[in-house]
Amino acid sequence: MNMTKHWQVFTAAPHRVMFFGGALQAVAVMLWWLAELATRYGVVGEAVDWPLAPVAIHSYLMIFGLFPMFMFGFLMTTFPRWMSGFEIPARRYVPAFVLLMLGTLLFYAGLAGGRGMLVAAALAMLAGWGTALYALLRVLLDTKPQDKRHPRIVFVALLMGWGSLGSYLVWLLNDGAIWLRIAQLGGIWLFLTPLFASVAHRMLPFFTGSALNLQDVPRPTWPWWVMLAGSTAHGLLQLAGASAMLWLADVPLAMAALYLSHVWGLWRSLRIPLLAVLHVGFAWLGIAMLLSAVQSFALFDSHGATHILGLAPLHALTIGCFSTLLIGMATRVTLGHSGLPMRIDGKVTAMFVAIQVVAVLRVLADMLPALALWMYVAAAALWLLVFAAWTTRYLPVYLKPRADGFEG
Repeated sequence: MNMTKHWQVFTAAPHRVMFFGGALQAVAVMLWWLAELATRYGVVGEAVDWPLAPVAIHSYLMIFGLFPMFMFGFLMTTFPRWMSGFEIPARRYVPAFVLLMLGTLLFYAGLAGGRGMLVAAALAMLAGWGTALYALLRVLLDTKPQDKRHPRIVFVALLMGWGSLGSYLVWLLNDGAIWLRIAQLGGIWLFLTPLFASVAHRMLPFFTGSALNLQDVPRPTWPWWVMLAGSTAHGLLQLAGASAMLWLADVPLAMAALYLSHVWGLWRSLRIPLLAVLHVGFAWLGIAMLLSAVQSFALFDSHGATHILGLAPLHALTIGCFSTLLIGMATRVTLGHSGLPMRIDGKVTAMFVAIQVVAVLRVLADMLPALALWMYVAAAALWLLVFAAWTTRYLPVYLKPRADGFEG
């Protein structure tokens, strides 16, 4: 097969290019973080003098460098199906992929080359993100009038993520701490949480009904709106410095998420690993918000003096919920749109379980400070092992024609 044919196969569908970039990034982000942890705490070598604070680098790579690749790959595949619209052409998703990859590579280069290259990286990422947004907007606008609530909310969440990335760029240019805070909080609470909650609300009942042969899996809309409102309120309260009042947003959000886990049948899903991983990932949303509510109420009760859980609620959300849903959705789309059987073996099931161990380790690290260092390193190393194994397993699939002979 010549290079032209290889490129045609690779760019035959949006999930191929985007998941390819996302898989590489899932390994790269944790390679960097593991190296940073190991050198910072003297496990190996000496601490590196990065051009930015390590936490600012880590948040950028995770919020803007990892999740968007996978989400654009997923949404560019599902948006047309949600609305019975046209397939997104390669002329729209390939430039988005190229710009996003360019931004990713420039950011890593900028860690050695200074802020100028980091600014160029953010600009390239913004351009790629904007190109992807336009591709999704065309589908949203060009389809017949129908129930478009989920696509619209998802699009708004992506737009909020784009704005949060823009805030990070402003911080790079003027070093104003408020812009970094807006980027981080906006990325988590106005972008990722509403997006994952909306995708789960749209897809989990469908996947559950299909896998378990159920006629009608409930999809009440009020918990979805509560989750969206709770996430937005959490982000705004935290931005305003009202961490002691976050429980007002977190408790309703947690109750809504846990209610959906119940009505969608979390326990009955556990016998099918490819379905269970999605239910477990979503269940982490309720758990994370309960932890956040406990921490917030402790701050409220102690007048801001007690931070009992540290970053445990945040990592329950980002690793437990977001990362579990990411690996579950990416595996499902990869199998379904590559003509492969919708089944996984014990090795992939072990990857799903291992991500739960990563989440638990990282959550416990903030609760058991005496063991925190080793739990940090163990969680990062296990994440790296899981995604390296996942990438080794599925990356070649994106470079080959569909197994069933169909296009895409």
